[in-house]
Amino acid sequence: MDHYQAPDYYGVDELLTEEHKLVRGATRDWVKKEVSPIIEDYAQRAEFPKQLIQGLAEVGAFGPYIPEEYGGAGLDQISYGLMMQEIERGGSGIRSTCSVQSSLVMFPIYAYGTEEQRKKFLPRLASGDMLGCFGLTEPNHGSNPGGMETHYVDKGDHYLLNGAKLWISNSPYADVAVVWAKNEEGRVHGLLVERGMEGFSTPETHNKWSLRASATGELVFSDVKVPKENLLPGKSGLGAPLSCLDSARYGIAWGALGAAMDCYDTALRYAQERKQFGKPIAGFQLQQKKLAEMITEITKGQLLVWRLGTLKNEGRATGAQISMAKRNSVEIALKIARDARQVLGGMGITGDYPIMRHMMNLESVVTYEGTHDIHLLITGMDITGENAFK
Repeated sequence: MDHYQAPDYYGVDELLTEEHKLVRGATRDWVKKEVSPIIEDYAQRAEFPKQLIQGLAEVGAFGPYIPEEYGGAGLDQISYGLMMQEIERGGSGIRSTCSVQSSLVMFPIYAYGTEEQRKKFLPRLASGDMLGCFGLTEPNHGSNPGGMETHYVDKGDHYLLNGAKLWISNSPYADVAVVWAKNEEGRVHGLLVERGMEGFSTPETHNKWSLRASATGELVFSDVKVPKENLLPGKSGLGAPLSCLDSARYGIAWGALGAAMDCYDTALRYAQERKQFGKPIAGFQLQQKKLAEMITEITKGQLLVWRLGTLKNEGRATGAQISMAKRNSVEIALKIARDARQVLGGMGITGDYPIMRHMMNLESVVTYEGTHDIHLLITGMDITGENAFK
């Protein structure tokens, strides 16, 4: 039974609209009914629960901010954040599926694609009939995407694509991949590579200790013929994929907070029920210290992402501000997960509770979509004007 109660120490709910609360409530109810009862089992088996895709689509988690004419829900950015918070509270891997589908696949098609591409792909992606993935990271190039080796050449009536991408969420099941590659002049462009194109394969990555209920794999291109109408014409250069990452990182800033809230709620309830030395362990000073620090960091994080969502709704959120929120949320979530595990003692490592699963998942979240250190350098460059990347 999922007894989760969301903490709100500063009455942050009063900053939300009724629509925000309805969206969050519907997502929370769905997570409690569909995700919580199965997620531990799927994580233990290292299997992606594909049957959740249709439910995620029905609750509006795929492209919630995409206009309704293309199959989205036309919601604002705070609604999107709240949905990611509730879904990651259920499981980081499930939120990853939504982040990829929404921010890394639907967003670039909507923002940089042709009208024909929007009509062909977006409604099917929004409905869950089609699953997408995003190819930027390569075996030899992670934090330095500018070094990418994946490339294509113009063959007159098509492009010929060669290269490989690694650590790609959704790739084993994806019907379409938004792939970033260099043309003959070395300029980065986005290509829509579809399942079934000759020379395109998606090997799955196994033996993961983290994001075990998420499908991760590679994208391999061996002389893949990509039709010219599959080029995203609206934006080129590294700024194009990085703008997609900004949208995904924004969702993670909310999502990781959901994982932190779940760990805190679990630890608080356990501390109130577990008795040692004749009283609940919640009555001991060191346990109260842990719990008080957890709720303090969660409260600061809630205010940070709410303000960021407001700025994003107004079109004023910068990439550096998004980096700060992503890094902060994941850092505090990791600390909260570790402290919550200690509150539960030995029970904290079992699948009877979600804490160890969250902790392992967050070890991926702290690295993907820009590592913890990279986000610190983004903030450092923004405040000093000095580039420490090179």
